Amino acid sequence: QVQLAESGGSSVEAGGSLRLSCAASGRSFDRYAVGWFRQAPGKEREFVAAISRVTSGTVYADSVKGRFTISRDNAKKSVYLQMNSLNPEDTAIYSCAARSVILSMPAPREADEYSYWGQGTSVTVSS
Repeated sequence: QVQLAESGGSSVEAGGSLRLSCAASGRSFDRYAVGWFRQAPGKEREFVAAISRVTSGTVYADSVKGRFTISRDNAKKSVYLQMNSLNPEDTAIYSCAARSVILSMPAPREADEYSYWGQGTSVTVSS
């Protein structure tokens, strides 16, 4: 089992950058794939990015590809989301999620594939 806590959300102007962190507690964090999801006011939750057990296994939503970068540091039990060139459409509550996977399994894009969720951190981008 793993517990997740997000941090790093803030209010920024369009064009700015933020780095979100997802800190995990519990054992064997390196056995988990981790995804970032977001939910804007009045909208459905959507996939943002995910990373598999190996750092090369990353996937992104088309809307953030080239602007966001997901990474992980298993020694620190953390996953990061570097967000650059932010625009107002990126405004949302960002949540990280984790699930145990075998080594060869890619990180899932579907929210219902994840077992553990954090509480979320708020990102507001003003124009």
